[in-house]
Amino acid sequence: MSEPFSVPVTVRGYETDVQGHLNQAVYLNYAEHARWSLLRAAGISQADLIATGVGPVTLETTISYRRELLAGEEVEVTCAFEWGEGKTFRIRQAVRKADGTVAAEITAVGGLLDLKARRLVADPQGRFKELASDPALFGL
Repeated sequence: MSEPFSVPVTVRGYETDVQGHLNQAVYLNYAEHARWSLLRAAGISQADLIATGVGPVTLETTISYRRELLAGEEVEVTCAFEWGEGKTFRIRQAVRKADGTVAAEITAVGGLLDLKARRLVADPQGRFKELASDPALFGL
């Protein structure tokens, strides 16, 4: 298996809490940034999704904090889709320090919402494959 998609992020001072480490809610922003970056890299824009009447939704998120992150640290946020049967999929992500240490692991359950019917698309894997110019980034 190849390395998962990743994006670099620098921890900004205003994202830290009173202890000086990255605020817990910001990890969700980093994860979301990596997911949207993967979509763009695969050739899918927000406008493309809206034009085809679908949008990604997060149904569940779990974060395991492993090591603190401090202002100024450079990290990589990974993103890998895992496909199964049915209307949902998993996204596994890691926030890694420059030395490779895992600062956090994020697992999300997602789906693709039909914006008119307000229901999950039956085959999100197939829809992403149709929309993407580089479906390999989704593991397809």
